[in-house]
Amino acid sequence: MGGNEARAVHTNSVIEAAKLRARDEQEMQNRLQQIQWDHQIFNDEIEPEHEAKHMLTCACDIHQYKTRKQNRVAVLKMWSEAVMYPGEKYYHDCYYSQQIWNNNPYARIITPYGPVGRVRQKPVARYHARWLVETIRLNSSLNATAQRIANQYEPTENIWEVEDEPVAANDGDGSDTAHHRSDSLKPSILTQMRRSLSLRSSEERESTRKAKRREEYRELRHTILAEEAGRWPDPESRRIVTEYQEHLGLTQRIAALRVHRPMQYLHLLRAGYFEPIPVAWAKQNSNPLKFRIEAAEGWRGLTPTWRGYENTAEERLYWVLNHRDESTNGSEPRQWLKPDVISALEMAGTRMATAVDLPPVYEALDDICQTQTPSAVGYSRQVMPSPLRAIDAPELPTDNTMILLDVSGSMDFDPVRPSYEQYMVTRYERTMQPKNKDVAKAVIRRFTDALATHDQNREGYQLVTFANKAAYMGYINHRNFASVWSQITVGGGTRVMAGWQQVKDLHFQRHAGFATYHAVYGWQAGPQMPILRLLLLLDGEATDMDEFELELLSLSWVHVTIFLIGADGCPHHHRHANELQRISEVNPHVAFVDAQGNTPERYVTHELLKRHLGYEVTLSEFEEWERHAPPAYETPA
Repeated sequence: MGGNEARAVHTNSVIEAAKLRARDEQEMQNRLQQIQWDHQIFNDEIEPEHEAKHMLTCACDIHQYKTRKQNRVAVLKMWSEAVMYPGEKYYHDCYYSQQIWNNNPYARIITPYGPVGRVRQKPVARYHARWLVETIRLNSSLNATAQRIANQYEPTENIWEVEDEPVAANDGDGSDTAHHRSDSLKPSILTQMRRSLSLRSSEERESTRKAKRREEYRELRHTILAEEAGRWPDPESRRIVTEYQEHLGLTQRIAALRVHRPMQYLHLLRAGYFEPIPVAWAKQNSNPLKFRIEAAEGWRGLTPTWRGYENTAEERLYWVLNHRDESTNGSEPRQWLKPDVISALEMAGTRMATAVDLPPVYEALDDICQTQTPSAVGYSRQVMPSPLRAIDAPELPTDNTMILLDVSGSMDFDPVRPSYEQYMVTRYERTMQPKNKDVAKAVIRRFTDALATHDQNREGYQLVTFANKAAYMGYINHRNFASVWSQITVGGGTRVMAGWQQVKDLHFQRHAGFATYHAVYGWQAGPQMPILRLLLLLDGEATDMDEFELELLSLSWVHVTIFLIGADGCPHHHRHANELQRISEVNPHVAFVDAQGNTPERYVTHELLKRHLGYEVTLSEFEEWERHAPPAYETPA
């Protein structure tokens, strides 16, 4: 397996800055979230504020956090210098020092707190709304300016066609011919006077500038070639990178960027945009795809138009979506724009308004919402899923079905939905519905029963859970369902990449004869790799969901069906559903179904089976599988 031999560890300024930043990036994010929660601030974009007479000596949690931010200014500067494009200026928002000379353009707009002067400030909805509008407008303006300036700094010639600097010939003969030639080339008296007075003709000045530019172009070309050789030092690595670009549909756009925008190409090359995600990143608390982007604080992304993204994974995902080679039948290619906070909430409200009552045929007395919350008034209205797109071939006997289950802390919380004043969350309200973990359990039971009947599968299906880490629970079937479920521990964050890495390892270990393993990029599927059909159940947006979606775009051997569980009437649920809808439109190997509130489990199971199996399972066929369900479940001890 090429590429697995001992190899030099490649590095560059972005990699080194990322290593330094990753040391406490996750800790800072966790601390900010805790302070926001403690001070009843429910919007991620609002940072807590506390005015004090002596800010440097105030011992409150808010100022302790701000002191930590101040101590990270050196890290911020190193990161900024590594990722800034020509013409950009470094800035920060730590005003304990250097306030006068700071270049922060966001210091001029209003804050979510409005007028200052109160000891313990609380954000105000009208100021928050105004701050959002001003921030969105400034982001757009700065992004457009940054892209224009980045383009202006690009070479005016094709750097790959600039000739190498000629090597001066070593003419050592002392012949009369050579002596005569040197005499004939002596400058005129006028030329000597110009040089002595440092006066040059316009032609000479232009020639000097041109020579200097070409030297810079040769240096840029050399830097790119050295970076490519360092990142992809062997044929196996280069093959994997080439296939990755082809699967994403980026080959032509990357080649054009390399020729026509080589400086921007180099920036993205250093950041790893043109290669698979390194396998080691999935298990790290922080990595270059988990870095927060915060324009007002100066934490930059990696493209010229980085302002407005939440993190570096989201930025890279949208860059990929907007640079794929797509067949548009002569029309303009679609531009995928990240919705801002205001647009995302409006789109969530629009989606929520399309919910309808489901056909009574799916109602069941043993639904968890009927047995746990009998006081609830019927089933919740549901948004109908998009029609089935059978792009992948229907399930084959060689396909491998696995289940990936979110067991983060929110799965065991009493379901709540936010209450808004304009765009600001003011509180959360309890909804009368089962806990998400109970809904997931009921749907998995129905799904595996029906699928086992269809597949004639007596062994069951492999189950992996994930929160902060992944756990392999073994095979789950109708005989051991209760005992396996009793071993599941709920709690922690929502890191889907940890679970996905575990699923990949299990799939490739099972079919190792169809794959190779690369030291940096991990398992690589061969052309005969059996299809992995994955059912993913989760109740919200994973912290690394964009990273997961980005990886799925590059894979042709996996089909993922996502079931999103949410609170009834929750804008956050529908906002996440819109994001999953976006990725399912782009990636034919991803399908999703969502449900809110009191859920008709048979309806959800039927829709999941259609997408999992890749064909329009009829209601009569589904009911037939239900009638031939396995024997009764064991009773938990």
